[in-house]
Amino acid sequence: MGGVLGDVRTWASGLGEVHERFVHRFARSEPRESALAYMRGLISPLERKNGWTLAEEAGHAAPDRMHRLLNRCDWDADEVLDDVRDYVVEHLGDPEAVLIVDDTGLLKKGVRSAGVQRQYSGTAGRTENCQVGVFLAYAGARGRTLIDRRLYLPTSWTDDRERCRAAGIEDTVAFETKVVIAKAMVRRAITEKIPFSWVTADAAYGFSKGWRTELERADVFHVMATTRHDTVVTRWAIDHPVHDLFPGLPRQKWKRRSCGNGAHGPRVYDWARVEVRPWHREDRRHYVSYYIAYCPADTTLDDLIRVAGSRWAVEECFQTAKQECGLDDYQVRRYPGWHRHITLAMAAHACLTVLRARALDTGKAETDPPSSSLSPSPKSDA
Repeated sequence: MGGVLGDVRTWASGLGEVHERFVHRFARSEPRESALAYMRGLISPLERKNGWTLAEEAGHAAPDRMHRLLNRCDWDADEVLDDVRDYVVEHLGDPEAVLIVDDTGLLKKGVRSAGVQRQYSGTAGRTENCQVGVFLAYAGARGRTLIDRRLYLPTSWTDDRERCRAAGIEDTVAFETKVVIAKAMVRRAITEKIPFSWVTADAAYGFSKGWRTELERADVFHVMATTRHDTVVTRWAIDHPVHDLFPGLPRQKWKRRSCGNGAHGPRVYDWARVEVRPWHREDRRHYVSYYIAYCPADTTLDDLIRVAGSRWAVEECFQTAKQECGLDDYQVRRYPGWHRHITLAMAAHACLTVLRARALDTGKAETDPPSSSLSPSPKSDA
């Protein structure tokens, strides 16, 4: 019991630390207090985390305060997110970190929740009635967490402005593809000088030649998954199919490597790389292996595999944020309410990630052998 109580106290202290970062974003005391209570409820062991259960966990007689926090109180979720991102950088910042773009489906019933329609959900692995959120994850040596988010709005929504207004979507919010949303997130990370070295994404994003070109022009190193139908520039052709580059490679060009651990153990594949784009800076290289890589000339194959493998860190973030922080456990229908809930869930997830990093630091310090200094004894005069 003592260990459990200790954990609870640690979590409460950690949430208070995160909350202190953005408490100034609330002009009134009620939403300030409700935001902290909301995050506490999100990381609690409640089976369901909705307005009623979170209110009961906070000691409220009804869910009114929680509903006001998400739907009616005056606060800007993007400003809070800026503060959460600063917290992540302070505690988990790593100049070798990887930014990872991905989206996740959030299953919903009905047709009134902002952005909902029958669309492909990677979570379900099929087409479902759902909302889709596009996220940016940050993976460094000390941990990985989510640092940006946006609700994707299909054209079935943006072409119907009355429907949008009913869901709290302003007329200025136009249709944007998921790739456009992802590009904006990475641009923001660059502008805000978030420390990182690489960007990676799956083929739904990496297939975009325009985005890869934009990253290259900004000299942002990246390992982007693509499909076998993509084409690249080689010394033989302007549009060389990717799938034609590998069948003729000699066996010694292939290396069996793990790109990280998955749910069932190491993800072991055979890897090979082929240099493309022969006209490039002398200190840069372009490689393809069903990933398009732009990197320093001395980057090793193992380095590229590590970055490619880090893409699964975002899946881990989705899983833990949903299971431990209620990322997908909400009842809001309006566009601002979605971003408010998701932002507070991300703040809670960032807090738990930082606390785990600290616990690992403490454990390492306790297991490291004590340091000591030695010096020869002074000679006796006797």
